[in-house]
Amino acid sequence: MNISAPIPDPTVASIPLRAVEVVRRHDHCLTIAGWPETPFAEPEDSLLWSWVQRNHDFNARLWAEEDLARRTTVAAEDIAANKRAIDQFNQARNDAIERMDELMLLQLGLLHPVSGDPTQRLSAPGATVSTRLNSETAGSIIDRLSILALKIRAMGQQAVRSDVDENHRAHCRIRLQRLRWQREDLAGCLDALLADTKAGRACFKLYRQFKMYNDPQLNPALVAEQRSIGGGQGAGQADRHRDDGPQGLRP
Repeated sequence: MNISAPIPDPTVASIPLRAVEVVRRHDHCLTIAGWPETPFAEPEDSLLWSWVQRNHDFNARLWAEEDLARRTTVAAEDIAANKRAIDQFNQARNDAIERMDELMLLQLGLLHPVSGDPTQRLSAPGATVSTRLNSETAGSIIDRLSILALKIRAMGQQAVRSDVDENHRAHCRIRLQRLRWQREDLAGCLDALLADTKAGRACFKLYRQFKMYNDPQLNPALVAEQRSIGGGQGAGQADRHRDDGPQGLRP
């Protein structure tokens, strides 16, 4: 799909990060003892890298809870706790994707630093080129790279298990190689999207999640529950538009 978009100004826009560094940082987290349960210092080089790490943290916690939720010999209450944790970490993970997109679009000169609205490039007001609109944002690609890092670690562990036969290990080695190919390809897609966005050949937008199931004013089941206990229409009002507008650059 082609859209009309501002011509980039090289003096304003800059490429926010490189995929090779994203992959390196993701893998580094996996080498730290106790991570993510025991957090370590957040990156001090930029707010964007801090959100890249937070997204990875949330994905690792989500992964662990997903494993626990598949247990079949524990009480239903334990599985319910896992499911609630999954919901919590999934929301936090998606929040982190939005923050990464905000910060990258800001650095690319495509968001107003105060309002968070799309902005024209300063050097060529009103000038446009035919620009490809990418359906996936750069933040979403970073999130997928995070999940691939977790998959590669888990599959690598399976490939060296001593309590299974060689057929199991061989099968996992084949899968591991495919996961590595996938991550390499996806990393290339991230670099290409950011380079094309900087050059004006492509762009991506920040649409917001609008996750209705976490909103007590929009989830029909929660609305009915609040009415049944006399919560009234005001219940959850403080959270209603939590993700509607610009979130600013707060950590």
